[in-house]
Amino acid sequence: MIALKGVSREFQVGDETVHALKDIDLEITGGDYVALMGPSGSGKSTLLNVMGCLDRATRGAYLLDGKDVTGLSETELALVRRHRIGFVFQFFHLVPRLDAAGNVELPMVFAGVQRGERRERVAKALDSVGLSHRARHRPNQLSGGERQRVAIARAVVMGPSILLADEPTGNLDTHSGREIVELIERMNANGLTLVVVTHDPAIGRRARKTIAMRDGLIVNGMG
Repeated sequence: MIALKGVSREFQVGDETVHALKDIDLEITGGDYVALMGPSGSGKSTLLNVMGCLDRATRGAYLLDGKDVTGLSETELALVRRHRIGFVFQFFHLVPRLDAAGNVELPMVFAGVQRGERRERVAKALDSVGLSHRARHRPNQLSGGERQRVAIARAVVMGPSILLADEPTGNLDTHSGREIVELIERMNANGLTLVVVTHDPAIGRRARKTIAMRDGLIVNGMG
C-alpha cells in the first residue's frame, strides 16, 4: 500500500540545510499496524507528513497503491488526503465554535457531500467512537479523551483506508490514552491501516511493526 524509495526531505534554515529524512526505504502493507518511534527531531513526524501527502519529499519516490504521488499537483494531493487518508493529532485541532457533530461533518462539507448523507455519516462516526450522546457539545464542554474521540470520528468519516496518528495520546491522561489506543486498534482490526508516531514504548509494543528512527534515518525495523 505504502512504499517509500530513497525518500529524503531537506529544509533550508538560514544558511543551514536541515536533513530531516535521509534516503528512507519503507514499505507498509494494507491493514498493517506500525509504530514510528525515536527521540524528538529524529524525523518521525516529517515521515508521517510525507506519507500523509501533507509534505513533499525533496528526493525519492512515494508510491501509494503502486501510484507515484510525488509529482501530483496540490489539487490532486488534496483529493488523495480527502478520500484515502485520515489524520489524528496530539492537540485535536477541533473548531471551537462547532459542536462535535459539526466538527465531524466538516470534511464532508468541503467534499461536497449532500446534507442527508452527511447526517447519516456523522451519526455513524460518532456512534463508532461512543459519543452519540455528546453530539451537540462543543469542544470546551468535552474532556480531553472525548475531544480526541471526536477528532478520530472526523478522521474516519470519509472512509479512508489509512489512519495516521501523531502522538494521539500525548495530551491525555493514562486512562484516556489507553481508551484511545484501544479505539484505533479496533479500527485497525477492521482493516484500517494504522501508523502511529509515539514516544510511549508501551504503545510501540502493541504495534505489529515498530520502526525506530534517529537523525532522519531508520535505524531498525522490528516486525
